[in-house]
Amino acid sequence: MGSIKRILAFLIFEVFFVSITMPALVFYGPFTNIRNTFVTTAMTTFTHQYLATLFLPKNIINKIMSMNKIQTGRTDKNLINFTNKHDKSIEAYNIYGKHFEGKVILIHDPTRVQVGISSKFPKEGETTSVIAKNYDAIAAINAGGFGDSSMKGIGGAPQGFVIHNGKVLYTEIKNPNEKVDLIGFTQDGKLLVGNYRYKDILEMSIKEAVSFGPALVINGQPMIKRGDGGWGIAPRTAIGQRRDGTVIFLVIDGRSLKSIGATLKDVEDIMLKYGAYNAANLDGGSSTTMYFKGKVINNPSDALGERCVPTIFFAK
Repeated sequence: MGSIKRILAFLIFEVFFVSITMPALVFYGPFTNIRNTFVTTAMTTFTHQYLATLFLPKNIINKIMSMNKIQTGRTDKNLINFTNKHDKSIEAYNIYGKHFEGKVILIHDPTRVQVGISSKFPKEGETTSVIAKNYDAIAAINAGGFGDSSMKGIGGAPQGFVIHNGKVLYTEIKNPNEKVDLIGFTQDGKLLVGNYRYKDILEMSIKEAVSFGPALVINGQPMIKRGDGGWGIAPRTAIGQRRDGTVIFLVIDGRSLKSIGATLKDVEDIMLKYGAYNAANLDGGSSTTMYFKGKVINNPSDALGERCVPTIFFAK
């Protein structure tokens, strides 16, 4: 009986010791990269910023956040010149990183890519797979962000604007001169990403679009010039396009022992590896979902499975 008590006392001591020393090691130890990644991960969530603010003063947090710079810009569509061969093939591949796993889908005919919306749009979302099936899609990923102040995971109203078949289905932009993030396809399938005035977007013959970001590759150049992007580690969804027109759907799983997640720099590197000439980040975290040939092929991080979203990008 005495030996059992000693073992329990030792275990309690170990838990107490780790709980005291681990934060000190993370936040004030020699491994600044671990600290910076932890801080940026916490500060880019709505509900877990206290994990950073509890242990570090505001000026240190601000300094860490400022160390990660993403350059802004916009696609020059005059630099995109491809001949669309209307290749109907769609390919899916597994990808692996040091701390993550994910999926890539390549769609060779860019004019097949469209924006899909929830049947309850714009009040509530639906899961990526439900929206994809409603459109008879072959491949799909979640797209733009949304407001969900009740935190009920119902998808909510989309952020920014949504364009489908050349029509603005939704917008919360009131100032036409406001600069907003664009992820959109022209009538001939060119992917345009980056920062644009809203009134210019309305005059650019955009066929399919959502507003999200940041843009990670513009005109063949990486936009992260310093650090890892400043968004921490999380599940990620992104979209890109090669110079030959091929569209890249990308998801990276996260928040599990098998796949922790990825930084924006990781996403940028993968897009460049697959030949992206333009690419942008889409809504990640619990929303990250990839659908292919009738089923979800990644592992959404939410314990309840797929999260409801207002919009998807899909190909059929």
